[in-house]
Amino acid sequence: MLREETIQVSGIRCERCVLRLAKVLEGHEGLEAANANLMGQVTLAWDDDRTSREELLVAMARAASASSSLPSAPRRTGSVAPRNECG
Repeated sequence: MLREETIQVSGIRCERCVLRLAKVLEGHEGLEAANANLMGQVTLAWDDDRTSREELLVAMARAASASSSLPSAPRRTGSVAPRNECG
């Protein structure tokens, strides 16, 4: 089943942040589409039989450990907390 959700992500402050997030999600099994903007809105569409919302959030959070401009651990509210300022 195809699912879609827009998640508010703190920490997206520049085009480089958006590109890094796209690179992290690129090729993720089951992800059908992803779109992020500078307002921190990330829209994800995924095949729920091949991946889950939680797996996508974990992938984004894992990338935060390699880059200070990406979000850190996901919050229960569906948003993702900021790590540090862009650099």
